[in-house]
Amino acid sequence: MTDTILEVKDMKKYFNSPKGKVHAVDGVSFSIERGSTLGIVGESGCGKSTIGKSILRLTEPSDGQVFFEGKDITEISKREMRRLRKDMQIVFQDPYSSLNPRKTVSQAIREPIVINNIIKGKDAINDRVVELMEMVGLDQRLYNTYPHELDGGRRQRICIARALAVEPKFILCDEPVSALDVSIQAQILNLMKDLQEQLGLTYIFITHDLSVVKFFSDRIIVMYLGKVVETASADDLFKNPVHPYTQALLSSIPVPDLEARKERIMLSGEISSPINPKNECRFAKRCRFVMDVCHESAPDLTEISEGHCVACHLLKTK
Repeated sequence: MTDTILEVKDMKKYFNSPKGKVHAVDGVSFSIERGSTLGIVGESGCGKSTIGKSILRLTEPSDGQVFFEGKDITEISKREMRRLRKDMQIVFQDPYSSLNPRKTVSQAIREPIVINNIIKGKDAINDRVVELMEMVGLDQRLYNTYPHELDGGRRQRICIARALAVEPKFILCDEPVSALDVSIQAQILNLMKDLQEQLGLTYIFITHDLSVVKFFSDRIIVMYLGKVVETASADDLFKNPVHPYTQALLSSIPVPDLEARKERIMLSGEISSPINPKNECRFAKRCRFVMDVCHESAPDLTEISEGHCVACHLLKTK
């Protein structure tokens, strides 16, 4: 029996605009097992970051339910949600903008411990700050340094330590390595992998980098304009991509071996508007296999093998 820590049911998030409602997230459902990593990928504007913020209620979802350890957190008060955020943390994309430039490394890590009253006593708190710094690979000599004195990798380590300070069960990682150099990306990813094994953490990993998500995720969701178009285990998705959009994404991954390179699938056509979208496949205008039915109705997410689901009308023709 699986131990599901987080379940999202039919989540929707719409934003008002002068021309109508922007369907940023439109009926997304998934679940995550405790101690695993779910990757969410897609191009900019597909709604992946909005899903993350709606789960944590940093932005309120328009509709749907979010169950954390069996409890619907969309129904609880803001005060209860603040208490729950000890168990649900986030690591943002840009570590510099998410850190207070006036606080030192130790002050940034100490703050959530003090606010949430996790440890009492100045000495005990200082010991915990040092322990967290060591856990994420920050030298103790950086205890009183400021964010502007450090490189991007060390800043992100501060953000990870700050998230760990409240001893969470679940961490939302919103493109945590996209602003870092490639060599630093590998260090941060390896650190997060080690922390997951050590602390039993559960991650949602949001990114546009498919090579990163393959390394880091157990399962992957591929999104396009607010909809899930394909979901599968990481291995299955890369071995057998079915949706035309997923195939195009995977073909764009740089391959250093010239002999192993595949023909890149170039997408053309106009991106559909997310404002008051029609009841049609949102990828239809860019799909090389488009059919009349694609413009007549939106395809349902259909399971084609165990754990592998695809939303595409092509499945009915095969």
